[in-house]
Amino acid sequence: KGNITNKRLMEEIISKCDLVVNFAAESFVDRSINDANPFLVSNIRGAFTILDIITKQKKRMIQISTDEVFGSLSTGSANEQSKFNPSSPYAATKAAELLINSYCVTYDSDVIITRCTNNYGPRQFVEKLIPKTIILANQNKKIPIYGNGANIRDWIYVDDHCKAVLLALLNGKAGESYNISANNEIDNLTVVQK
Repeated sequence: KGNITNKRLMEEIISKCDLVVNFAAESFVDRSINDANPFLVSNIRGAFTILDIITKQKKRMIQISTDEVFGSLSTGSANEQSKFNPSSPYAATKAAELLINSYCVTYDSDVIITRCTNNYGPRQFVEKLIPKTIILANQNKKIPIYGNGANIRDWIYVDDHCKAVLLALLNGKAGESYNISANNEIDNLTVVQK
């Protein structure tokens, strides 16, 4: 995760792998608003470094992206062909997918992209909505709600996300993108109340 400074070390590590699943990313939207630079380094430069190496070594890569690349939708859900409309520096850096797509076309890179909705589960960073809510509720503290809490998000259990990534790895086609969702859309206020 973070700044990949030693490309030779990365080349050596990847040479010993059959494939790469790139989950590495800076992912907290609020922090990206305060300082976008770590997101640029990890989410764009880091992904590019791995992409360049796997292309030269002719390895397969799964790039883990996010539904955040689509921004807020007024109705419905995004599909794989939906227009990108990132609304935060984090989301914009995950649109590094465009660079990955260009490598698939130009260099025939073997890369699959997955875009998942919001994960929850064990050992999640406490800055995320569900663990933060649980911790604050257990301490009888006020739980912060963004806006009026009406923002709707789809929530998927982390193990289900990982199973979907494995399916994409085994059955996915190079150059394709796959959206991953649990069809579990709920507004933030309801999540906090539950």
